[in-house]
Amino acid sequence: MLRRTFLATAAALAIGPTLALAQEQEAKTFYWVSHGSPADPVWTYFLQGAEQWAADTGQTVNTSFHSGDVPSQQEAVRAAIAAGADGICSTSPDPGSMVDVVAEARAAGIPIINFNTSDDAPDWNAYVGGDLHEVGRQWAQYLVDNQLVKEGDFVWMPVEVPGASYGVEEEKAIAEVFEPLGITWEVTDATLDQAEIITRMTDYMTANQGKVTAIIGLGDLVTGSIKRVFDQAGIAPGSIPVVGWGNSLDTTQEVLDGYVNAAMWQDPQATSYLCLSSLLMESGGVPIGFDIITGALYEKDTAQVYHDIMSGGGN
Repeated sequence: MLRRTFLATAAALAIGPTLALAQEQEAKTFYWVSHGSPADPVWTYFLQGAEQWAADTGQTVNTSFHSGDVPSQQEAVRAAIAAGADGICSTSPDPGSMVDVVAEARAAGIPIINFNTSDDAPDWNAYVGGDLHEVGRQWAQYLVDNQLVKEGDFVWMPVEVPGASYGVEEEKAIAEVFEPLGITWEVTDATLDQAEIITRMTDYMTANQGKVTAIIGLGDLVTGSIKRVFDQAGIAPGSIPVVGWGNSLDTTQEVLDGYVNAAMWQDPQATSYLCLSSLLMESGGVPIGFDIITGALYEKDTAQVYHDIMSGGGN
């Protein structure tokens, strides 16, 4: 993951002078459009990055959440285009779902950058965020390399939105590792409601505890619910290996307490910050011309670093 960290750092250094110039120029208006839910803790960190960028640069950033509602998100992008946005940062709610609206933005001369979840179908100006294929591969390989799963084992993969880009891409990569080894799995719908997630996951574990060898949390809400699920289902921490996303204080604490073996940090604040910085460059006539890949898999020995970042006490 060193290369990924370097890429994000190098991009930040390159964008720095652009931010300084922004303070001396007329303010512009950018749009930050997310498929996520405002109730999802990880999206508060993505939002903080956008708000911090606006405060640092003096630019206007209009933000919106769409909770997996594809038509609503498409309309939000079209509204930004109609308003003459200087640039748009947008996630991809489902693979290929943003092809037409991205084409409309590009035709209007408005730069539009994909962030958080990559989708190669639309003609984005660039992508900022994690490599979901690499994320899925690392989770599966971690379980295999640490001899936590073997041939014939079964892995449970809860996800908040079945069919959404992030889970689809992650599962594809996991399959590439597991299928040759004869490891099977099941993806189940946990929903975006925290209380419902805990209920569904607890019911699943109560019914299938003897079957599940390991768990991969395909999203932040499900991974951040592991402790509460294990406690309710009477499962001891560490008795079932767990890997997944780690962009929440719930998950960093779970790693520290032994409920989760390893979690993936996506740099949510930096992702939003770098996406908007890249748009500022594009709108100023400096094409970005490259993607910015973020992310690091952490275990108990480094979990405190990420816990401090999200608590506001570390960098």
